[in-house]
Amino acid sequence: MADFKKFDNHFGILGWLGGGRWGVERYLYIIHRVAGLGLLLFFLLHIFESSLRIFGPETWNGAMETLKHPFFKVGEFFIVIGFAFHALNGIRLILIEWGLAVGKAEEPVYPYRSSLNTQRPLMVIAMILSAVFIIAGGFNIFFVG
Repeated sequence: MADFKKFDNHFGILGWLGGGRWGVERYLYIIHRVAGLGLLLFFLLHIFESSLRIFGPETWNGAMETLKHPFFKVGEFFIVIGFAFHALNGIRLILIEWGLAVGKAEEPVYPYRSSLNTQRPLMVIAMILSAVFIIAGGFNIFFVG
C-alpha cells in the first residue's frame, strides 16, 4: 500500500473564503456574488411592496408607514452599498474580460508573472469610486432624505 503524506487540506468554510495567493480578488469575487444576491432579494421585495397598491389605498398607506421605520433606512443604505459595489466591480470585470486591464502580452517565461498585479490599479480605482458613491448615498439617506 502506498504511503501518502497527509496534508491538512480540510479548512472548511474559512479555507473557501481565504484569499490564498489571489488575495483581495478572491474577496471581491465573493462580495460581488453576495451583493448580486442581495440586490435580487431587494428587487423581489420591491415588486411585492409595489404590488400592495392593488389592494387599495389603506393597504398601500399602511405599507408606506411601515417603511418609514429607521430599520428600513439602514436597509436602504445596505442597498446603496450593494449597488455601488456590484456596479463598479462589474464594470471592472467587464474591462478585464475585454482585455483592457490585463497588461501587455509577454512571452510566458517561468516564473510566470501574475496578471493580478496589472489589474490592481483598476481594482483600487473601482473601490475608491464605490466608497465615494456609498458615502454620498449614505449622506443622502440619513441627512437629506
